[in-house]
Amino acid sequence: MLLRALPLIAAIAFGPTPPTANAVPTVDAYRGLGTWVSIYSKSTLDDPAGAVARMKAQGVQTLYLETSNWRQSTDIVRPGTLAAMIEAAHAQGIKVVAWYLPSYKPVRTDLRRSLNAIGFTTPTAQRFDGFALDIEATEVGSIPRRNRLQGRLAANLRRSVGPDYPLGAIVPEAGALYWPGFPYAQTARYFDVFLPMAYFTFRVHGAGAVRSYVGRNISTIKSIVGSDTPVHPIGGEADHATASEVAAYVRAARAGGAIGASLYDFNGTTPAAWSQLGRFPAAS
Repeated sequence: MLLRALPLIAAIAFGPTPPTANAVPTVDAYRGLGTWVSIYSKSTLDDPAGAVARMKAQGVQTLYLETSNWRQSTDIVRPGTLAAMIEAAHAQGIKVVAWYLPSYKPVRTDLRRSLNAIGFTTPTAQRFDGFALDIEATEVGSIPRRNRLQGRLAANLRRSVGPDYPLGAIVPEAGALYWPGFPYAQTARYFDVFLPMAYFTFRVHGAGAVRSYVGRNISTIKSIVGSDTPVHPIGGEADHATASEVAAYVRAARAGGAIGASLYDFNGTTPAAWSQLGRFPAAS
């Protein structure tokens, strides 16, 4: 069987029950300990099976795997490698969530690329267990217009996949200066899980400050959207985080009722960081 990304019409047509060998994805794909791989993670992508084996050894339950971004000339980057990683991860009991970075210029391209990620199949008919939209690009300078386009893409994406497919929203940190007044309530209409980019290494130093910063990212979303909103804060960047800061990140995630935890990205996560991340409760 040839590897393929489903055409747009097929991706839309499957609705809430896509024809897949795996169970219909649920929000559980966002639970527990995760790790992130981008299209630029060359050493990881060059050794899919080995990388997945190392993830398994660290207790990773979900791999967040980038399929493309708005700068790329193709909808799916390195499809053969993505297929190998999906199949290796599933063989190890690890779920895989696709993610894509849109620019909203134009929305139809971002929608097509998102749906082709969701509809992507491996040679053994395996699929991603979820999809997350990376909402952070500032190519559209006007904040009101950016909010409108973001809402349009989200609405079209939700309409295309149906009400039961679990969509994640990777959102800016709380109070992000490049996206003031981020539309959390609008975003919550279309997405099931919020994954704030709580990259504490960019903003604060020391365990106490990290715990406060991460906690604020969780509480901001819950205060606007609802206390039962599923939140998975992304910490990072991993290679600049100390062990004590990672420990504080994990404590804040647990205290805030986060459903999952992860550092960006896999390549930069040190053994000391993994030892602390392992304290986050495993998804049952």
